[in-house]
Amino acid sequence: MSETFRASRWTQGNHLFVTVIEVTDAAVIRRKRSWFTVNEISIHLSKVASVRIETGLLWSDITVESTGGSDPLASHGHTKADARRIKELIEAAQGRAFPKG
Repeated sequence: MSETFRASRWTQGNHLFVTVIEVTDAAVIRRKRSWFTVNEISIHLSKVASVRIETGLLWSDITVESTGGSDPLASHGHTKADARRIKELIEAAQGRAFPKG
């Protein structure tokens, strides 16, 4: 299972190169391109501490914090539905991989 979500080109920082978040069975990955490089951050699902969504009028900001104390994975310019879906996928994958009880 893997789903990919693209930020809107109409938001700050996404005009030329769009930020992409991919949620897999093992990790959450954020890819941000620039002219000559690709900045990729990934957090393994076992290390995800929380998923925070800040919703504006049109777009949502997503922050995935890790338990390891590293910088959080942040992205802005996603639709509200995409932000909720990202959070659902992370929580569902954690529930399957790390059941309580």
